[in-house]
Amino acid sequence: MSVARAQAIVNGQTIDLQKNTQTGKWEATVTAPSKSSYTKEGHYYGVVLKAWDDAGNMSTADVTDTELGASLKLIVKEKVAPVIAITYPTASATITNNKPVIRWKVTDDDSGVNPDTIGITIDSGSKITSGITKTAVTGGYECSYTPGTALADGNHTIKIDASDFDGNAATQKSVTFKVDTVAPVLSVSSPADNLVTNNASCTVSGTTNDVTSSPCKVTVKLNSGTAENVTVNADGAFSKVLTLAQGTNKITIVSTDSAGKSTTVIRTVILDTGAPEFISAVMNPNPVDCGKTFVISVEITD
Repeated sequence: MSVARAQAIVNGQTIDLQKNTQTGKWEATVTAPSKSSYTKEGHYYGVVLKAWDDAGNMSTADVTDTELGASLKLIVKEKVAPVIAITYPTASATITNNKPVIRWKVTDDDSGVNPDTIGITIDSGSKITSGITKTAVTGGYECSYTPGTALADGNHTIKIDASDFDGNAATQKSVTFKVDTVAPVLSVSSPADNLVTNNASCTVSGTTNDVTSSPCKVTVKLNSGTAENVTVNADGAFSKVLTLAQGTNKITIVSTDSAGKSTTVIRTVILDTGAPEFISAVMNPNPVDCGKTFVISVEITD
């Protein structure tokens, strides 16, 4: 008797094997499954072999076979790397928290993201793989990390790495952002606080600066009016002319940096345009002797 035909079954696909007349072996060129075997039990595709002789007797071998089992485990690896998306901070963002919760997502639609490979690097430091919160989602992980040491004010760059279970490394993603925890400096040179004047025209002037997040925006508000934007020069100087109301005026000056930090200065200015009024005048004695003194008493209101 002799072998009449043979088959291999791979991932539910039946392949007829052809006898190689030179080697005597039964062969076929097979297209591997389109998905990684990592997601399969044991991380392999089990191949089933069947053979028939010309009398119709059949033999079968699979991964449980004591002799051939190990050689019938087909390992298939994908070639598509995971995808990384950093969600916070965003590129070029200015934030006020020096211990921000950095968030990102890693996904892979085949062998899956290997959580042990997820890492974050802050500036020129070493890659960090511990202390990262990894929440499983469809196709991967939502991740977050809070720096243990506060970040200094200024620019920082974070870099994220990850690989899948088949060893494909994702393209590293990075984001540069700015930390600003300090409010801007605001110096108002005019008007002086509690100034009393008879001039309704009042010039508000000063300088503002923020080491991390210049230039700053300045607004000036008179009493209960609308806060108006004021032009700030390159050197931080600003100036605006207001028209005071009669009586006590409240002037609110606010400087805000690009991180949203603000500093406020309030000036009180009193406008008094009414001249004093004489109510009465008394000289006593009157008449008075030559060379003698007299008292003059005047009542004045304003």
